[in-house]
Amino acid sequence: MEEIDLILEVLEDNFSKVLGVLNKSLSRTRTGRANLTMLDGIRVDYYGSPSPLNQVASLTVADPRLITIKPWEKNQISAIEKAIIQSDIGITPNNDGNIIRLPIPALSGERRKDLVKQIKKLGEEAKIAIRNHRRDANEQVKGVDNLPEDLMHKTLDRVQQETDKHIKLVDDSVAKKEKEILEV
Repeated sequence: MEEIDLILEVLEDNFSKVLGVLNKSLSRTRTGRANLTMLDGIRVDYYGSPSPLNQVASLTVADPRLITIKPWEKNQISAIEKAIIQSDIGITPNNDGNIIRLPIPALSGERRKDLVKQIKKLGEEAKIAIRNHRRDANEQVKGVDNLPEDLMHKTLDRVQQETDKHIKLVDDSVAKKEKEILEV
């Protein structure tokens, strides 16, 4: 039935959005390794308008613990340095007049435990969102008029299978990130 297909399509779309948000949040979590996504939210005052860092400079991961930032205009180097300091990413930039270097410090054991707690919390929030979408889809399926009972049960089973699949994907993403953080 068209209504059932639409409900399942919307459910799949909602699940994908939840996973997208989770993965974006996980990618921004600092792991003690250089990763350009940690600079995504930084905006630089570029001639009076806030611009993303990657639009005013070239960003490179020089080695696992170092990011280099080479401004396209030398006069922007202090504005970039100021934006990094104000961003509160916990990294102090080194400026040599041409290039800004961001040395990524190793994580302490305590900080690693805190990060693991944070990512587990993100994973739990994603699971809650998935379960809420499942509940909504189940209510919609039960609300369809003139739906044969066997088709309703098959659809509810399919909703549950999709939910289980996506919850496993959340668990896998969190476990992978946890392993990455705990690696010394």
